[in-house]
Amino acid sequence: MKLHTIKSAEGATHKQKRLGRGEASGKGGTSTKGNKGGQSRAGYQRKMAHEGGQMPIQRRLPKRGFNNVHRVSYKVFNLGQLDQLIEKYGIKEFSFESLREIGLISRTDLVKVLGKGELKSKLPFRVNAVSDKAKQAIEEAGGTIEIVK
Repeated sequence: MKLHTIKSAEGATHKQKRLGRGEASGKGGTSTKGNKGGQSRAGYQRKMAHEGGQMPIQRRLPKRGFNNVHRVSYKVFNLGQLDQLIEKYGIKEFSFESLREIGLISRTDLVKVLGKGELKSKLPFRVNAVSDKAKQAIEEAGGTIEIVK
């Protein structure tokens, strides 16, 4: 047996239906597509979420609340967490690169440091935002802050 001698199993393949080859074929005239309308014509494309005259689901479901498209969401780290992270991962600088290396943030995340808890270690910080309380605590501990936009 060789690759060029292999055939499909009996009954696995069928003759292709030949449409529009005259009335005697049983599939002539409209070629089984019915009379008129978009689906009977060449180039028809179904509209996404079109439900054929039924009220579409995106219009049936209630809309609630308000989604602000300009919202900026941060990945938040409290000062109380930082000492644990420094011990666990051996962080020398609190920046995007070090956090991404560890796997705490993804490529597009923005980082903000908040002031809950206490900071004992002296570290340089490169983040997007810092609360006033956190900024004061970091400077008191001897660290530096660089805000990156």
